[in-house]
Amino acid sequence: MNFTISNTVSAQQDIKKSRFTAIAAPVLSVEQAQEFLAQQHDASTTHQCWAWKINSQSRVNDDGEPSGTAGRPILAVIEGQQLDNVIVLVNRWYGGVKLGTGGLVRAYAGTAQLCLQAASKIKLVKTLQASFFVSFAEWARVEHYLKSHEVHIVQQHYDAKGIQLEINIAAAFKDEFNGWLQAMTAGRESLVIKKT
Repeated sequence: MNFTISNTVSAQQDIKKSRFTAIAAPVLSVEQAQEFLAQQHDASTTHQCWAWKINSQSRVNDDGEPSGTAGRPILAVIEGQQLDNVIVLVNRWYGGVKLGTGGLVRAYAGTAQLCLQAASKIKLVKTLQASFFVSFAEWARVEHYLKSHEVHIVQQHYDAKGIQLEINIAAAFKDEFNGWLQAMTAGRESLVIKKT
Protein backbone atom coordinates (compact mmCIF):
# COMPACT_ATOMS: atom_id res chain seq x y z
CA MET A 1 0.00 0.00 0.00
CA ASN A 2 1.41 3.38 -1.02
CA PHE A 3 0.60 6.73 0.52
CA THR A 4 1.06 10.36 -0.37
CA ILE A 5 0.95 13.52 1.72
CA SER A 6 -2.12 15.74 1.88
CA ASN A 7 -0.42 19.14 1.91
CA THR A 8 2.89 21.02 1.86
CA VAL A 9 4.94 20.75 5.07
CA SER A 10 8.37 21.89 6.22
CA ALA A 11 10.93 21.28 8.95
CA GLN A 12 14.27 22.82 9.92
CA GLN A 13 17.32 21.85 11.92
CA ASP A 14 20.78 23.29 12.55
CA ILE A 15 23.75 20.91 12.34
CA LYS A 16 27.27 22.16 13.08
CA LYS A 17 26.42 25.74 12.10
CA SER A 18 24.73 24.73 8.82
CA ARG A 19 20.99 25.29 8.55
CA PHE A 20 18.90 22.62 6.79
CA THR A 21 15.28 23.27 5.80
CA ALA A 22 13.11 20.63 4.16
CA ILE A 23 9.91 21.30 2.24
CA ALA A 24 7.72 18.42 1.05
CA ALA A 25 4.71 18.65 -1.25
CA PRO A 26 2.31 16.31 -3.04
CA VAL A 27 2.82 16.24 -6.83
CA LEU A 28 1.03 14.32 -9.57
CA SER A 29 3.42 14.87 -12.49
CA VAL A 30 7.00 15.72 -13.41
CA GLU A 31 5.71 19.12 -14.56
CA GLN A 32 4.25 19.81 -11.10
CA ALA A 33 7.55 18.78 -9.51
CA GLN A 34 9.47 21.14 -11.80
CA GLU A 35 7.01 23.94 -11.05
CA PHE A 36 7.46 23.33 -7.30
CA LEU A 37 11.26 23.52 -7.66
CA ALA A 38 11.00 26.75 -9.67
CA GLN A 39 8.73 28.30 -7.02
CA GLN A 40 11.08 27.24 -4.21
CA HIS A 41 14.27 28.47 -5.90
CA ASP A 42 16.29 30.44 -3.34
CA ALA A 43 19.56 32.04 -4.45
CA SER A 44 20.64 32.54 -0.83
CA THR A 45 21.10 28.78 -0.26
CA THR A 46 24.40 26.98 -0.65
CA HIS A 47 22.68 23.82 -1.93
CA GLN A 48 19.12 22.91 -2.93
CA CYS A 49 19.02 19.11 -2.98
CA TRP A 50 15.89 17.15 -3.74
CA ALA A 51 14.23 13.87 -4.59
CA TRP A 52 10.84 13.03 -5.99
CA LYS A 53 8.87 9.87 -6.54
CA ILE A 54 5.95 10.11 -8.96
CA ASN A 55 3.95 7.08 -10.08
CA SER A 56 6.79 4.81 -8.89
CA GLN A 57 9.39 6.74 -10.98
CA SER A 58 12.07 8.65 -9.08
CA ARG A 59 14.73 11.28 -9.59
CA VAL A 60 17.34 12.84 -7.30
CA ASN A 61 19.67 15.86 -7.35
CA ASP A 62 22.69 16.51 -5.11
CA ASP A 63 23.13 20.14 -6.32
CA GLY A 64 26.91 20.22 -5.85
CA GLU A 65 27.13 18.10 -2.70
CA PRO A 66 29.34 14.98 -3.03
CA SER A 67 27.55 12.38 -5.18
CA GLY A 68 25.08 10.24 -3.25
CA THR A 69 25.14 12.32 -0.05
CA ALA A 70 21.90 14.30 -0.48
CA GLY A 71 19.38 13.28 -3.15
CA ARG A 72 19.63 9.51 -2.60
CA PRO A 73 19.27 9.75 1.20
CA ILE A 74 16.19 11.98 0.73
CA LEU A 75 14.72 9.41 -1.69
CA ALA A 76 15.45 6.62 0.80
CA VAL A 77 13.33 8.46 3.38
CA ILE A 78 10.47 8.88 0.87
CA GLU A 79 10.60 5.17 0.02
CA GLY A 80 11.01 4.14 3.66
CA GLN A 81 7.69 5.82 4.45
CA GLN A 82 6.00 4.09 1.45
CA LEU A 83 5.27 7.44 -0.19
CA ASP A 84 4.59 8.17 -3.84
CA ASN A 85 3.57 11.33 -5.71
CA VAL A 86 5.72 13.46 -3.41
CA ILE A 87 8.72 15.77 -3.71
CA VAL A 88 11.12 16.71 -0.91
CA LEU A 89 13.51 19.66 -1.25
CA VAL A 90 16.21 20.19 1.38
CA ASN A 91 17.93 23.58 1.39
CA ARG A 92 21.31 23.97 3.06
CA TRP A 93 22.97 27.19 4.17
CA TYR A 94 26.62 26.31 4.80
CA GLY A 95 27.87 27.37 8.23
CA GLY A 96 31.62 26.91 7.78
CA VAL A 97 32.05 23.43 9.29
CA LYS A 98 32.45 20.46 6.91
CA LEU A 99 30.22 17.51 7.81
CA GLY A 100 31.94 14.77 5.77
CA THR A 101 30.03 12.35 3.58
CA GLY A 102 28.47 10.43 6.50
CA GLY A 103 27.46 13.67 8.19
CA LEU A 104 25.87 14.96 4.99
CA VAL A 105 23.87 11.75 4.49
CA ARG A 106 22.60 11.95 8.09
CA ALA A 107 21.80 15.67 7.80
CA TYR A 108 19.85 15.45 4.53
CA ALA A 109 18.04 12.23 5.46
CA GLY A 110 17.33 13.45 8.99
CA THR A 111 15.86 16.75 7.82
CA ALA A 112 13.71 14.99 5.20
CA GLN A 113 12.56 12.54 7.90
CA LEU A 114 11.55 15.37 10.28
CA CYS A 115 9.59 17.01 7.50
CA LEU A 116 7.73 13.90 6.35
CA GLN A 117 6.92 12.90 9.94
CA ALA A 118 5.01 16.19 10.24
CA ALA A 119 2.95 15.44 7.11
CA SER A 120 -0.57 14.02 7.08
CA LYS A 121 -0.46 10.87 5.00
CA ILE A 122 -3.32 9.59 2.87
CA LYS A 123 -3.77 6.30 1.01
CA LEU A 124 -2.91 6.54 -2.65
CA VAL A 125 -5.96 5.18 -4.48
CA LYS A 126 -5.66 4.19 -8.13
CA THR A 127 -8.29 6.08 -10.10
CA LEU A 128 -9.67 5.81 -13.61
CA GLN A 129 -11.25 8.38 -15.88
CA ALA A 130 -14.66 7.35 -17.12
CA SER A 131 -17.77 8.82 -18.69
CA PHE A 132 -21.49 8.08 -18.91
CA PHE A 133 -24.76 9.75 -19.89
CA VAL A 134 -27.82 10.41 -17.72
CA SER A 135 -31.15 12.00 -18.50
CA PHE A 136 -32.26 15.07 -16.61
CA ALA A 137 -34.89 12.93 -14.83
CA GLU A 138 -32.11 10.64 -13.48
CA TRP A 139 -29.71 13.42 -12.53
CA ALA A 140 -30.82 13.95 -8.89
CA ARG A 141 -30.33 10.24 -8.03
CA VAL A 142 -26.98 10.12 -9.84
CA GLU A 143 -25.72 13.32 -8.19
CA HIS A 144 -26.64 12.00 -4.73
CA TYR A 145 -24.94 8.67 -5.43
CA LEU A 146 -21.75 10.32 -6.71
CA LYS A 147 -21.52 12.62 -3.68
CA SER A 148 -22.19 9.85 -1.17
CA HIS A 149 -19.46 7.68 -2.74
CA GLU A 150 -16.97 10.57 -3.17
CA VAL A 151 -16.76 10.22 -6.95
CA HIS A 152 -15.17 13.35 -8.45
CA ILE A 153 -16.93 14.96 -11.42
CA VAL A 154 -14.34 16.31 -13.88
CA GLN A 155 -16.68 17.77 -16.52
CA GLN A 156 -20.38 17.97 -17.40
CA HIS A 157 -21.68 18.43 -20.96
CA TYR A 158 -25.35 19.28 -21.40
CA ASP A 159 -27.57 18.63 -24.40
CA ALA A 160 -31.34 18.56 -24.94
CA LYS A 161 -31.68 15.02 -23.53
CA GLY A 162 -29.42 15.10 -20.47
CA ILE A 163 -25.87 15.26 -19.18
CA GLN A 164 -22.68 13.56 -20.33
CA LEU A 165 -20.48 13.23 -17.25
CA GLU A 166 -16.74 12.70 -17.05
CA ILE A 167 -15.59 11.39 -13.68
CA ASN A 168 -12.57 10.14 -11.74
CA ILE A 169 -13.45 6.92 -9.98
CA ALA A 170 -11.48 4.56 -7.74
CA ALA A 171 -10.48 1.54 -9.83
CA ALA A 172 -11.71 -0.81 -7.08
CA PHE A 173 -15.17 0.85 -7.16
CA LYS A 174 -15.63 0.76 -10.96
CA ASP A 175 -17.59 -2.52 -11.18
CA GLU A 176 -19.92 -1.69 -8.28
CA PHE A 177 -20.69 1.73 -9.76
CA ASN A 178 -21.25 0.30 -13.25
CA GLY A 179 -23.70 -2.27 -11.85
CA TRP A 180 -25.62 0.48 -10.03
CA LEU A 181 -25.67 2.69 -13.17
CA GLN A 182 -26.99 -0.14 -15.38
CA ALA A 183 -29.68 -1.02 -12.83
CA MET A 184 -30.71 2.63 -12.42
CA THR A 185 -30.98 3.20 -16.20
CA ALA A 186 -32.60 -0.20 -16.90
CA GLY A 187 -29.50 -1.30 -18.84
CA ARG A 188 -29.50 1.73 -21.15
CA GLU A 189 -26.22 3.17 -19.84
CA SER A 190 -22.90 1.80 -18.68
CA LEU A 191 -19.58 3.27 -17.66
CA VAL A 192 -17.10 3.95 -20.46
CA ILE A 193 -13.50 3.76 -19.19
CA LYS A 194 -11.11 6.09 -20.97
CA LYS A 195 -7.83 4.66 -22.20
CA THR A 196 -4.87 6.07 -20.27
